[in-house]
Amino acid sequence: EKAAVALLALAVNANNIVLLVELARSGTSVAKEKAAAALRTLAINADNKVAIAAAGGIGPLVELARSGTSVAKEYAAGALSNLTVNNNNMQAIAAAGGVGPLVELVRSGT
Repeated sequence: EKAAVALLALAVNANNIVLLVELARSGTSVAKEKAAAALRTLAINADNKVAIAAAGGIGPLVELARSGTSVAKEYAAGALSNLTVNNNNMQAIAAAGGVGPLVELVRSGT
């Protein structure tokens, strides 16, 4: 988990996107939260939006929005929101089943 915190601090470097996606997919609960937070921040940048999708980040973020901790759900939803500014990502999020979890988060007030 300390490594996840360190990786979050390094998130400004887009070269870490592949590592962050892997952490979001298979890290501990805390590591997944940190990875989702970093991906949310990185997804503000247009080039990173493409890189996150290319690294396979949409699926793990959708899964965290569906079944992560409450913190992970919040960060994953933020990352997905930032990614939707790119039309290809919007379609990929829908194809990955992301609409349902996001609607549920809105309903629950998250």
